[in-house]
Amino acid sequence: MTPFRDVLEQASSLVASVAGASLGSLSDEELLMHVAEVERLGRLIDALQVAAASEVDERSGLEHGEASLSRRHQCATSAILIEQLTRTSQCEAARRVRIGRATAEHFTLTGEVLPAPFEHVAASLAAGELGLDAAAVIIRHLTDASRTASPAAVREAEAHLVDQAATLSASLVAIQAQQICAALDPDGVRPREEALRQQRRFRLGREVDGLTPFSGLADPINAGLLRAALTERTAPSRTPRFVDPDDPDVSLEAEQGPLDRRSREQRAFDIVFGLLTAGIRADDDTVGSRHGTASVNVVVNARDVVAGTGAAWIDDILTPVSASTAREIMCDGGVRLQVAGDRGEILWEGYRERYFTPAQRRALAVRDGGCVGPGCLAPPSWCHAHHVIEWEHGGRTDVDNGALLCAFHHHQLHSGGFRLRMAHGIPKLLAPPWFDREQRWRPASKTRLSRAA
Repeated sequence: MTPFRDVLEQASSLVASVAGASLGSLSDEELLMHVAEVERLGRLIDALQVAAASEVDERSGLEHGEASLSRRHQCATSAILIEQLTRTSQCEAARRVRIGRATAEHFTLTGEVLPAPFEHVAASLAAGELGLDAAAVIIRHLTDASRTASPAAVREAEAHLVDQAATLSASLVAIQAQQICAALDPDGVRPREEALRQQRRFRLGREVDGLTPFSGLADPINAGLLRAALTERTAPSRTPRFVDPDDPDVSLEAEQGPLDRRSREQRAFDIVFGLLTAGIRADDDTVGSRHGTASVNVVVNARDVVAGTGAAWIDDILTPVSASTAREIMCDGGVRLQVAGDRGEILWEGYRERYFTPAQRRALAVRDGGCVGPGCLAPPSWCHAHHVIEWEHGGRTDVDNGALLCAFHHHQLHSGGFRLRMAHGIPKLLAPPWFDREQRWRPASKTRLSRAA
């Protein structure tokens, strides 16, 4: 028996001995630590799977001809061979191969060892600190950025993203990776944006059994407007608001309340078509109350908006638009342009009021990008404006003393689930030990602009 086989069998036996154990005797804190430890163990297994897939791929290369490992087993590619061996999905097998190619050392024809293309990702995977989801998005986005960015800049970005992945979910790592890609290749934002715009479409199908299907794709600007309208009206503490309550043509019998049994998708449908109805009825020459209430922030650096280069970011949309597009929509209804400094900082409004004003909430939305709670993806329209230093304890109602929190994380903060403080106008978070072993104060802002900076 080979040393590899011996060690793996021992590890399998140890894991099997606890796999069926009851967790009911664990305290809440012990259970959370258990979940974190099991995840780390799973990531070590993931690293072994990727390493094995990489070696299979190496032995299945075209240079081996008919002697390649995959061909000798009647498989066209290494991914198909892995799929058959592991009985995983074709997509998962291909992902393991892609990550393996990016994180494995390679040998030249002379026997020289070349380092892995993504050394930081490889080291973090081997240590069980990085999951495959985060590894895949880091590799994919930085591979795109490497076409124009210098190798040193890509390596620095890789190290930063791997460090961030220690405390962020794979979804948030993906957002940061896309932001960094846009920062490394600002000249490529405009062509990519135009390519996406050319793919926009809307299709209304034929009626089938009384229902008419429709589908389509939206470019970033229009997707931002649509998401703003939907999130504003579907937030947990908000009632959908897309008709004029004084309109005699509108029945109030269907007014939303606690007995609303519509699904989320049905509410979204009613909101979209309520907005369409209001827009069709509206007359540009008539002064009235039936006008769109949704607005979307477009955030851009002050230098970029002047120069017309670089990237701008839309609320709740991952894909950046160009700074020149941001200049074009400065006066567009429903779109508010927010201009920030080099660190993403926003000037405060020093009103001595108990509640944050709409202008201050917009500034918080620009700076924080949504709920600053650990790992939370709640958009700004779902959030409360929280005084970091409580108002009753002398805290000012200023942007540099405010932070956005969803209802859940607002409650968690007050109950001691995590701590929040301000540093140079930016909120910083200290997550509980089960979420962040290092217990470091980390910037909590999720806005694309500050992260790209």
